[in-house]
Amino acid sequence: MFNFVQQKRRFVQIVLLLIILPFTFWGMDSFNQSGEGEPLATISSEKITQQEFDQELRQQQDSMREMMGNSYDPAMFDNPERKRAILDNLVDQHLLMSQGRATGLTVNDKYLAEAIVGIKEFQNPEGKFDKKLFESILRAQNRSAIAFEANVADQLRMRQMTETYFQNGYASREVANHMVRLSEEQRVVAVAQIDFAPFLSQTKVDEAAVRNYHDRNQDEFRTDEQVRVEYVAFSAESLQSQVTADDAEVRKYYEEHQAEFGTQEQRQASHILIAVTPQASGAEKQAAQEKAQKILQQVKQSPNKFADLARQYSQDPGSASKGGDLGLFGRGAMVKPFEDSVYSLKVGEVSDLVLSDFGHHIIKLMAVSPAKISPLQEVRNTIEQRVKLQKANDKFAELADKFSNMVYEQSDTLKPAAELVNVPVQQSGWLNKKQPEVQPWTAKALQAIFTDDVLKNKRNSAAVEIAPNMLLAARMIEHKPASIRALAEVSESIRQKLQRQQAVELAAKQGRMMQDQLQRGEKVSVEWKAPVTITRVSHPGISNSLINQIFQVNASKVPAYTGIENPQGGYTLVRVDEVKALAEVDDARRNEFAQKLRQLTGDALYKAYLADTKQSLGVTMKDFTVTE
Repeated sequence: MFNFVQQKRRFVQIVLLLIILPFTFWGMDSFNQSGEGEPLATISSEKITQQEFDQELRQQQDSMREMMGNSYDPAMFDNPERKRAILDNLVDQHLLMSQGRATGLTVNDKYLAEAIVGIKEFQNPEGKFDKKLFESILRAQNRSAIAFEANVADQLRMRQMTETYFQNGYASREVANHMVRLSEEQRVVAVAQIDFAPFLSQTKVDEAAVRNYHDRNQDEFRTDEQVRVEYVAFSAESLQSQVTADDAEVRKYYEEHQAEFGTQEQRQASHILIAVTPQASGAEKQAAQEKAQKILQQVKQSPNKFADLARQYSQDPGSASKGGDLGLFGRGAMVKPFEDSVYSLKVGEVSDLVLSDFGHHIIKLMAVSPAKISPLQEVRNTIEQRVKLQKANDKFAELADKFSNMVYEQSDTLKPAAELVNVPVQQSGWLNKKQPEVQPWTAKALQAIFTDDVLKNKRNSAAVEIAPNMLLAARMIEHKPASIRALAEVSESIRQKLQRQQAVELAAKQGRMMQDQLQRGEKVSVEWKAPVTITRVSHPGISNSLINQIFQVNASKVPAYTGIENPQGGYTLVRVDEVKALAEVDDARRNEFAQKLRQLTGDALYKAYLADTKQSLGVTMKDFTVTE
């Protein structure tokens, strides 16, 4: 029961993560796009288009690819269940946002501003909101600030909708007490293993059984189509050894890019913030200004107490506890009014009130770290590499079309193409369509190789881009079509498999018979391991499936016996020697389980709300199991 609750709790967290966070600001505008073709789903008057679905699919693919690296398999998204889950998630998002607007949920400006400032994509390396970064990201996405704010407000309304259910689950004291007792109940058990290995000598597998298994399970012995190729991999990196960077080019690059070889001037400042948003009422703005002015007077009277006053009055949660210290920062890191004031102060000087979108600031300049430029000699090697890389990229761009054309036009050999780009012709090992993606054998490369033109017509493959600024062309050396391995080749492995199956069945039969004898009170020779005390939560070395069996057995009279077949083969016998029930439930444990129950019931309320709302709105969705 406790494990079940823990698993459900994780499920609730996953649901919240998928539906609410993070603020996927580059994708939400698609909710307002009409798209083309038949919608994949309709929610009242709203539609989910193929375009929106594809965008969400790409985002999930990119996230999974980044997380899994070389283990990522694009095929994991190519099944009806995964596609349906993506569409379900989009429908839930649409439904929650539309219902949030329909029920009049509002998001105040301060809450909205705090949410946007807290989005990590808009923060500098020090974790501070960077307005210029914010604006540049929106420009790159062709987004307006107004549209973005509306999307974030929708997300916050959606969170309010979900929290209404997740935070209002219910749990009775009696049920919580019962769950604690179940969780804390202890059982003293001894375990014995009936291994299948001793039964192998009792097995009999004839040639007819081996042949029959081979005939009935041919997919198990099917080998994939394979090919060995010779290939030319041509990249900008491979061209770097063919180019040079002379002194004049190095010096010119250094002079044109000096900002890359040093640090800009940085300033360390502390501030006291009295927060007020541009959307605040006139009275709120006036009150904030008066409060800031009084604090400024105290600072002017006692400049050395700036840090103490910041701890006392500042409403910036990130710096108040540090005496207002914001650390070192350069130009562009702060909003413009703040930055202009900092760069107009002398060390130790305190500003007048500075108004920004966050409120009134009182700023003290603590230190100045001047700009530094590394001398040319220190960065020469770095510049040489950059110049050579740029020249190699230019040469790659110049040769790429010629390489592709030569591979196509002289389709019976790769040698001229290899000579053109001055790289060797290499040979691969055996390749198949399903092998893991490892450079240079990407999905694109394998797709280009496993074609009739390459395998049947024996021509060069097309030159395909397998990485940025990297092309590959291949030519077949040897080909093995897909086939079924011959019976003679696999007969021994089949015989061993069938023998093992028989031995496993004999061991399980023996284990069940011994369990029946023990339950009848008969004496049975069993090699029990030393007894251990376990709970439903803590049971080292004992599987969850066996734990469920142990705690289901009636132990009103001990010893009690149970058992289970092992996934690895054989049978596990269990003897329950003692049951230790919890005498009294303490408040802390009861409250802990009550909270878990509230999460479960909140989750159930949330699911029921979604199901009821979908039904009332007449939600329709595409069936991905139907082949088009």
